[in-house]
Amino acid sequence: MTLDIMLKRLGLSTVQRVLPDLTSIAEKEAWSYTQFLERLVSEEIAQRAENRIANQVAKAKFPFQATIETFDFTFKSDLKLQMLGRFLGPELVSEHRSLILEGPPGTGKTHLCISIAYKSIQNGFSARFTTATALINDLRVAHDLNLALKPYLQPHVLVIDEMGYLGYGSGAADVLFQVVDQRYLKGKPILFTTNKPLKHWGRVLHDEELARAIIDRTLHHGEYMKLTGASYRLKGRKIDLDLPAISERPTATKGGDTKSEN
Repeated sequence: MTLDIMLKRLGLSTVQRVLPDLTSIAEKEAWSYTQFLERLVSEEIAQRAENRIANQVAKAKFPFQATIETFDFTFKSDLKLQMLGRFLGPELVSEHRSLILEGPPGTGKTHLCISIAYKSIQNGFSARFTTATALINDLRVAHDLNLALKPYLQPHVLVIDEMGYLGYGSGAADVLFQVVDQRYLKGKPILFTTNKPLKHWGRVLHDEELARAIIDRTLHHGEYMKLTGASYRLKGRKIDLDLPAISERPTATKGGDTKSEN
């Protein structure tokens, strides 16, 4: 049996691939047997780690690629990298540190949560991304809720994006609570993004008590951060998004005239 066949049987595909080139280098630089073996093994380990990350990223279903290194902290002067440090290491999972990021659109909430989840994959864990609407709709129509819950309970880290962006019908609080409560009991963190203050979650979910229970479990070992400022998507553009309150907007009257509701 040849060395090539034995390496293939052992699943050492990277060693099999780099062996000719490394053999040539080892001979020229007079590596010891130990040095040669260490280099072969390190190449195999590095490739397997890269493959694992790629596989886990695919399973995570991120809507786009984002890393903490590509986040523009200079644009968000109220947010510092040091403030997120405790979410970027293995402690995110080992100490089940959940996070709720609140802020208006374009302030980087989704980017940050994907970055944290991606970092957890690099640290050896698994992650899953979903929007609140997709999760709620998926579970609300499930014939077997326990089976439908598994994709949201199994990953070490779960990102629930856009909490409160859209209206939810009856039963939304019930199924969301199932996810939050079971992950809380298993010690698995959740990363929420939302454009709604926490005090409005009860109105969004049509259930004040369950909303409080969801927030309570999320923040027991987690933190809440509020992002402010302009949208990064509109960076450099002078657009006034401070719309008047409903009571200040003009309303039509008979004859086509308008009047203020004040």
